[in-house]
Amino acid sequence: MPDYSNLFVCLMGVGTVFIGLICIIVLVSLMSLICRKAEKATPAAPVAAPVAQSTVEVADKGALIAAISAAIAEDMGEDISAIRITSIKRI
Repeated sequence: MPDYSNLFVCLMGVGTVFIGLICIIVLVSLMSLICRKAEKATPAAPVAAPVAQSTVEVADKGALIAAISAAIAEDMGEDISAIRITSIKRI
């Protein structure tokens, strides 16, 4: 078995790592080019227009407050009598 110097072993290890990294860079660059060409070839789907939000007046504000407080109480795991809503703002 031949006797290799420490310097030779280190240089071969570092060289192998750099050659591997260069191969990875080349492969990633090629895949990027292929993906860009494939992306340009497929037509973009038409985007649906956003639905305009309409302002709806609630006839019974008491029912709205009851529904909101019930949802909050359910989420918090509390009894509905422990929830007190003082104001409601539309955001």
